Parts: sequence; structure tokens; C-alpha cells
Amino acid sequence: MKKVIIIGAAGRDFHNFNTFYRDNPNYEVVAFTAAQIPDIAGRSYPKELAGELYPNGIPIYPQEELETLIEKYDADACVFAYSDVPYEFVMGVGAKVNAAGAAFALLGPKQTMLPSKKPVIAIGAVRTGCGKSQTTRKIAELLNERGLKVIAVRHPMPYGDLNAQKVQRFASLDDLKKHNCTIEEMEEYEPHIAAGNVIYAGVDYAAILEQAENDPAGCDVILWDGGNNDFPFYKPDLMVTVVDPHRPGHECSYYPGEVTLRIADAVVINKIDSADFAGIQAVRENVTKLNPNATVIDAASMIHADAPGIIKGKRVLVVEDGPTLTHGDMKIGAGVVAAHRFGAAEIVDPRPYAVGKLAETFEIYPDIGTVLPAMGYGEQQIADLAATIENTPCDCVIIATPIDLARIIPMNKPNTRIEYALQEIGSPCLADVIGAFLDEKGL
Repeated sequence: MKKVIIIGAAGRDFHNFNTFYRDNPNYEVVAFTAAQIPDIAGRSYPKELAGELYPNGIPIYPQEELETLIEKYDADACVFAYSDVPYEFVMGVGAKVNAAGAAFALLGPKQTMLPSKKPVIAIGAVRTGCGKSQTTRKIAELLNERGLKVIAVRHPMPYGDLNAQKVQRFASLDDLKKHNCTIEEMEEYEPHIAAGNVIYAGVDYAAILEQAENDPAGCDVILWDGGNNDFPFYKPDLMVTVVDPHRPGHECSYYPGEVTLRIADAVVINKIDSADFAGIQAVRENVTKLNPNATVIDAASMIHADAPGIIKGKRVLVVEDGPTLTHGDMKIGAGVVAAHRFGAAEIVDPRPYAVGKLAETFEIYPDIGTVLPAMGYGEQQIADLAATIENTPCDCVIIATPIDLARIIPMNKPNTRIEYALQEIGSPCLADVIGAFLDEKGL
């Protein structure tokens, strides 16, 4: 029996265990390590989810302890199982693992993708913050216009009680409260609920798939809503990948983003309206080189402010999606674009006024710059986010998160919400790709 450590971030790691290792007598998973997401180490993968081979569950340690753990457990191999990281980082971890005496491995689609009884359309991206969510919303609209029952399944974000989060179904905003969702979770689930679609997430994606296929609301199509830049947990019948010309070259230098690009049937080059020509051209050339058979769709990320008048001539605080700014490495988002477009006098730097967990976030990610990441993985982070917004001396707050942050955090300052939607440019377009797919499937 080979002893294995799974290197993860509360998502792909658990899925790899469930699909490949859980009932496999040839391996013993002795530990998980945790990274990227705050405060997820120190837990355990519970025995109820781990199966009969693991009556005591599996401990989860900080990734910083990896080399010590290899020695402690006499591990034979370490499996890297999280996403949105540069190749240099991945192989740096591999070098540490090899130097400690263990093999270094990556599991692929053949070992981890689950087949569905329903047609699966998967949406992924080469980096966090490419515009995957707005692409997913657009595809969901096209499916709804066809009169189809869409069940979305989101890449996991199980940062709480893993047993309670085994299978989560969201069909109303009340379900967000029922499952004690973080801000990050609400940002992903709420748009699907608002569109009238059911969305699932959780820990055990085989159990999730079975329930989704038999959902009481009906299910014609499974819509895989990918996270970070991971490849799908379900075997897609149609794969759509979004690339970002604001970060040219990342589509071929981040893991596993390049995988999502290489397996795509259609590639959306987003943000053409705000990226420079050199970035657009570089991304287009890389797409052609890595996946010459993919259908390429040009698109803009169009922004809308519900109260643009409060921005002009004002000192503004811009609040952007947290993961996009942190491990997504984005320096600007829709909020910054809106600040410039609607005539803000100044973007106020929140860093001198950050407290608690937000101050720690700026220390961990010093290149974020003069925007505030909407970090909300727990109650303390949400409280620190509220305090940082209150502390920052500004005339108004630009909220550029996928949900209305003002509904979650009381604000005593004027604020406007920025929403963004995918607008395709020319032909081909998503309607062409989705229509051809549905015709082929007889839907």
C-alpha cells in the first residue's frame, strides 16, 4: 500500500480523494495539506466522507509543513491538487517533495472526471477573474431561452463543516442563509438563483451529480460552473474556456489553466473593450498555437453602474472580487474601470486603513494596489472588511463584486454597484456554438 499526501486547497483535493483514492486499497491517504484559502488548515476530512478505509478520517495540515509530513508519515507520493498557480510554483513544490524523498504527481481527467447521464456544458477559464461567471450566465440565458431546465454545479468552496456541506442545493436566497454561505460562495451562487436556475455545490461530487440529474425542478442540461482555472469534475460534452488579454501569456504558464484551454471546444477572448491591442494579439496567437481547432469568440465585458452620478469628481473606494485580486493577480477590475469611465477624482488607497484579516491579506498579497479585496471567508473577515470600508476616508464606495455587498455589510457611505455582462463582438458567437450543440443533442 502506497502512502499518499494530497496537496490542496479545500476543493480539487477532496474530489481527487473521493474519485481515485477513497475506496482504493492500493493507497493510503495519510494527510491533506491546505493553502490559498484562509483558516482551512487544522481541520480533518471526516470519517463519514472518507469511507470505510478511513475510520478516523484524515488530518489536514498547513502546506508549510509538507516536508515534515513526508518524513513523519514516510509518504511515498504527494499529489498536487489545487489551481491557479504558475508552473514555476508547481514545480517548486515538486522539487521540495522529491528532495524529501517522495514522488510528485498530478491526476488528470481520466482519473477524476465523472460521466453524466445528462448533457454537460462546462465553462472554465485560464485564470481567476477572466470573466467566467458572466460567460456562464450568458450560456445559462441561451439555454433558458430554449426552454431547457438548467441545473448548474459549481466548483467546490467547502470552507465550513464538511459533513454538512456534502451536497448543497441552492434554489432561493434563503438557501444561502441556510448553508451559512461566505461572501465568496454567495458571489457564485446568487446569480444562478436570480436567473431562476438551481445550483449545487459541496464536497462529494458523485453524490451531487446523482441529485442534480434527478432534481425535482427537472434537468435537461448540467452546466458546470468552473472555479479558479481548474478543469471540470464532470466529463464535458461541450467545453468553453475564457481567456484574458489583460494577462497575456498566463494562458500558457499557469496550472491547470493551459489544460482548460487545450481541451476547449470554444474559447472566449474577453475584455477586448479594455485590453490593449498587444495583449489581445498575444492571447489570440497562443490560443491558435495551443488549440487550433477551437472556435474563437471575441467579447467585451460591459459594465453598468446603478448610480454613476455619485462617482464624478469624487474620492472613491473601489471594492473588487477578493480571489481575483489575491491569487488571481489582477491589478484592475470592473470597479477601477468604472471609476475612470465615470470621472472619479481619485481612487483612495485602503491599505493604511485596513484592519485584522484585511491587513493580513495586504501583507500576503502586497501587489494588490489601491483597491480593496472583498474577502469574506468567515465572520471575522466580513467584520474586518466592514471596518476597513468604514475607516477609509472617501466620498463614496464603488462595489464591483458579483453580489450587492451593501446587502451583506451595512454602509454609512454613498455607494454604487457595478455589474458586468458579456457582450460578444461579431461572429461566431456563443449562440452559434450552443445552438449547434443543442441541435446535435436533439434538445
